[in-house]
Amino acid sequence: MDVTTAIERRRAVKHYDPTHTMPEEEIERLVRLAMLSPTAFNIQNWRFVMVKDRQLRQKIRAAAWDQAQVTDASLLTILCADLNSWQKEPGRYWQNSPQEVQDFILPAIDTYYRDKPQVQRDEAMRSCGIAAQSLMLAAQEMGYDSCPMDGFDFDAVAKLIQLPEDHVIAMFVAIGKGIQAPWPRGGQLAMHQVMVTDHF
Repeated sequence: MDVTTAIERRRAVKHYDPTHTMPEEEIERLVRLAMLSPTAFNIQNWRFVMVKDRQLRQKIRAAAWDQAQVTDASLLTILCADLNSWQKEPGRYWQNSPQEVQDFILPAIDTYYRDKPQVQRDEAMRSCGIAAQSLMLAAQEMGYDSCPMDGFDFDAVAKLIQLPEDHVIAMFVAIGKGIQAPWPRGGQLAMHQVMVTDHF
């Protein structure tokens, strides 16, 4: 499947075959592809929590307004980000680069993030959003449907997955074999309503 087709076919599917099990090699392929998503300064701040425990999935469903896709999809991914990844051995993000690149980039990382919690959080959300789209398009290409989600109690889910203090949850992505077509597209805005040339 080409990228254009994957983009056109990707929809937020809510109903999944609860009996379908995704092979581990397919899960690993999805994560490998998502890990190719860009992050500022290559800090790779996303963390992919793959919720496999059925009892935990039920508890998360209760914290997600009882949405069935939380338990029925083959895979529930909670996209989180490490807010402090920028300062945790940042040399590893550039270890394969020439020394002159490292000498420039590593101080720049520190300058960009230090004492800037809003920047750290904004980058976390951007990184996870990009990775989520990579996951969904890869899933579409592999014959799976998906559903991005933010309809849940973030604090409750953080407790359930024992989220570290310096991490945040960005969103869920449920992936599986859809058993019911989504509603028709609700109404796309015209291009002239969303595309601005040069300035507003």
